[in-house]
Amino acid sequence: MTDNTLAIILAGGTGSRLDPLTRDRAKPAVPFGGKYRIIDFTLANCLHSGLRRVLVLTQYKSHSLQKHLRDGWSIFNPELGEYITVVPPQMRTGENWYSGTADAIYQNRYLLDRIEGDLVLILSGDHIYRMDYAALIKQHRERGAELTIACNGVSLEEARALGVICTDQDDRVTGFQEQPSEPTPLLCDPSLALASMGIYLFDKQLLVEVLENDHTDPGSGHDFGDDILPCLIERHRILAYRFGGPGGRVSQDRYWRDVGTLDAFYEANMALLEPVPPLELYQENWVIRTYQSQHPPARTVPGESGSQGVFINSIVAGGTIIAGGGVHHSVLFPRVRVNDGAIVEDAILFQGVEVGEHAHVSHCIVEKGVQIPAGEQIGVDPQADRRRFTLSERGVVVVPKGATF
Repeated sequence: MTDNTLAIILAGGTGSRLDPLTRDRAKPAVPFGGKYRIIDFTLANCLHSGLRRVLVLTQYKSHSLQKHLRDGWSIFNPELGEYITVVPPQMRTGENWYSGTADAIYQNRYLLDRIEGDLVLILSGDHIYRMDYAALIKQHRERGAELTIACNGVSLEEARALGVICTDQDDRVTGFQEQPSEPTPLLCDPSLALASMGIYLFDKQLLVEVLENDHTDPGSGHDFGDDILPCLIERHRILAYRFGGPGGRVSQDRYWRDVGTLDAFYEANMALLEPVPPLELYQENWVIRTYQSQHPPARTVPGESGSQGVFINSIVAGGTIIAGGGVHHSVLFPRVRVNDGAIVEDAILFQGVEVGEHAHVSHCIVEKGVQIPAGEQIGVDPQADRRRFTLSERGVVVVPKGATF
């Protein structure tokens, strides 16, 4: 049963490693996959899992996110006790902004007291994945857990940037390491470690107790991974939930990504162009909902030279016109225009980008509304790009909003 569960989505992080994509928006509001925002995946999971009471805790540059939630997610009926409610910092417990994941929830403790139900599901608003939370809740109740942590097998290299869980043979959590330099490998597969997905299902009574204790601890950083979880392991029944296990209505693609860096964001978008994408977007009963403005269908037309507009193995959103240009292995958001003789390859173009005639755009992310002049080259000369734009560790060029040439 999910009707006694409150979902809280943490959506206030700065997303500094995604700069310049987060200069004007919160990380969960960053566009993804040609039409979505990152937070849409977590919200769609709540919707399909039967979770109809959702709080979204915002903080950093939240206007874009709040507008998106208003326009795309005002779908629940408050008269039936359903809602998706944005909760900005209100300084109810002092004069500070949210100072950690646990502190964000502590500052809204009054909402926990007011809401009926015995379980609280804490989620992150900046991960890309599909998951039936109902299966997680079912395991939590059946096995008498006080806290259940969703986890996923990842490579040892990936695990160094995540929280790593150690379990016994019954999946009871026996240890937790936050971003360890030497992650503990799985016994069944030494090449993998069991990583926390940042999904925590708490008995509400336990959550209230640990938040009170953490708040009065002067040495705490008020973070679930660093401070809360390690203190609970020895004294409480904490279980791991294996992502992609039995149960649940969503197809088990087992795809989960923290798109917290420019390279991770770029690669997650490019993965959607694989012949069989690792992330299943076409399951009819598990669609990813989003806000879509009204645009005419995308189309290709001949350019002034008579060249035909073409696109190959690309995602092309509504309102896009390829007028004599060529697009290959790229993701184009709404209202992009690619003009005569222009070449776009291995690129992500946000809404409203225009590529001038005979320009060459490659291996890059171009922000919303950028006008690329005729004959311009991006992603061709790394030294020239580095002087003008941001380059990721793996050489992806990021052209910021308002860029001039």
